[in-house]
Amino acid sequence: MSGAGRVRVAVLGAAHPHVAYALDEVARRPELDLVAAAEPDPAMRARFLDGLTVPVYAKPGDLLARHEVDVAVVAGVYTQRAEAVVAALDAGAHVLADKPLCTDRAQLDAITTAAARTRRHVSVMFEKRFYPATRAARRLLDDGVLGELVLVASTGPHKLDQSARPEWFLRRDGYGSIAADLPVHDIDLVLALSGATSGSVSALTGNGRAADHSDFDDHVALLLRAGAVTATIEANWLSPEAADVHGHYRMRLTGTEGTAELDWAYDSLTVATHTRRSWSEPLDATPVRPARYFFDALHRGVEPEITTEASLLATQVAIAAGESAGATGATVDWGLT
Repeated sequence: MSGAGRVRVAVLGAAHPHVAYALDEVARRPELDLVAAAEPDPAMRARFLDGLTVPVYAKPGDLLARHEVDVAVVAGVYTQRAEAVVAALDAGAHVLADKPLCTDRAQLDAITTAAARTRRHVSVMFEKRFYPATRAARRLLDDGVLGELVLVASTGPHKLDQSARPEWFLRRDGYGSIAADLPVHDIDLVLALSGATSGSVSALTGNGRAADHSDFDDHVALLLRAGAVTATIEANWLSPEAADVHGHYRMRLTGTEGTAELDWAYDSLTVATHTRRSWSEPLDATPVRPARYFFDALHRGVEPEITTEASLLATQVAIAAGESAGATGATVDWGLT
């Protein structure tokens, strides 16, 4: 880190609004110094980096050659993120990334090798972990209210808002696979709730509106085995454009003693057990900023809650799901090595 406890932060890719999670955190914390930013696409630079008072580069490599960086925020074009992550690690920086961390197995292997070699953190901002309903559900599981977790079922519809999407987003060579993107939040939660470090996954993807976007799958369904837990995860870009929420994200946890229904869109958690009728669990509505956990951990000198291992493992499962979809649903094993 830089002198007097200062942390030098740089943005290596800004092609998605989630880059604001990190920029907002930098603005709030006096110990963080934004030193520079980089984004190859002029339109994305104008959209997400306009108004910054630090140098802004077209190439992440130019930024790293000119600035010492302690933390690199990676939120660029999906298929280009791995290159920025590895470059940042090799420059000695920790990485805070938007999801997806990367889009294929070779990219993941390169990041895994670089993280082990450099001993730097790689953490993906899986913000669903910090939603009020998620925090309450984890507490119920930890307290044994639901018994042993057996099944998880989740759904993640998203509005495409196609006219507002950049051209790269609707191309496979820019976006990658939907399986590596949308389901990864819920994959991370299944792994976190189950504690599983190995299992299998099968998936199918499809393009329901191919006439609108021929090179872009818009829905995916996964069957995930995570240790002793079985999960079904469905996600899509087909949420109705006129709906009052971007996506009606929900998850049902089924345990040996009860169930919990998380409704993230409408901030509710409905619980029932064998000994108590259904109730709405009170939620702590105190907002938790998506990037706060990472900088809190750096400040304390500890590993972030969303660890390198957790980030890489959830990404591995998502990429394995994409591989399965490419093989018409064939089962793919995953796990720590």
